[in-house]
Amino acid sequence: MSIASHRPDVSPGAPPGTSLGGDLPYRLVATDLDGTLLNSAETVSGRTRAALAATVAAGALHIIVTGRSATWARPVFDEIGYAGIAVCGQGAQVYHAGEHRLLTSLTLDRRLAALALAKIEAEVGPLAVAANQDGLEGAVLAGPGYELQIGSELPIVRVDGAELFDSPISKLYIQHPGFDDDSLAQIAQQVAGDLVGVTMAGAGVVELLPLGLTKATGLAVAANRLGVKARQTIAFGDMPNDVPMFAWAAHGVAMANAHEQLLAVADEITVSNDENGVAVVLERLFPAN
Repeated sequence: MSIASHRPDVSPGAPPGTSLGGDLPYRLVATDLDGTLLNSAETVSGRTRAALAATVAAGALHIIVTGRSATWARPVFDEIGYAGIAVCGQGAQVYHAGEHRLLTSLTLDRRLAALALAKIEAEVGPLAVAANQDGLEGAVLAGPGYELQIGSELPIVRVDGAELFDSPISKLYIQHPGFDDDSLAQIAQQVAGDLVGVTMAGAGVVELLPLGLTKATGLAVAANRLGVKARQTIAFGDMPNDVPMFAWAAHGVAMANAHEQLLAVADEITVSNDENGVAVVLERLFPAN
């Protein structure tokens, strides 16, 4: 199932994977992590690993673009042997996995973050809040009532709410028992969108980010380092935080399990992450010899 391209620089009549110069259909394959590259068991299947290996062997580059901080992403990178550049923290961090080194890092202004929280709480009442500390070893500090609902092995540190702003942070996570994720994200955008960026990255994961920061801004920085352009990139994702990345890339592929906001702007819809959706597309574009 696919829909026509929504970007003016891609010919609506060109089939997915039409060569954009040279012998490769795309030079850069950008994949989200949770709900996309990872299956429900939070692993990368053998079939998907083989498809990625064939893609790289053909001469394309693979980059992971995730909402996870480098701290939370590193165990997955180690497990799958990923040693390249990654975009982490919704674009806040460009991270060299092989060298365990941050190439770029952006922080959320804590004064603006506190003001944004106050404006949202004035609208909906008290929030449960967590903060992602900046840096390679930055922990996720969870205030009273905050419950992580994605990534069963991801560690959090329980703190008193006052400690959330004691050190530089890359983003905040917010929850409210009376609002679902879409409603909370919409309200946060309406009342505080002039102060912070707002995105929804998964179940129970509504995030407040530095204004203007998205996966697309981080991916653009990483792609420039790699010498690759947006028109040479295919992107895979499943959640609203992937919408900017789809707008930046030449071709956006949503998983069948994707959020309706991403399905609405996808150029192509593949099968679910549990059915090797990334591999299904890559096997078509980069068939193994």
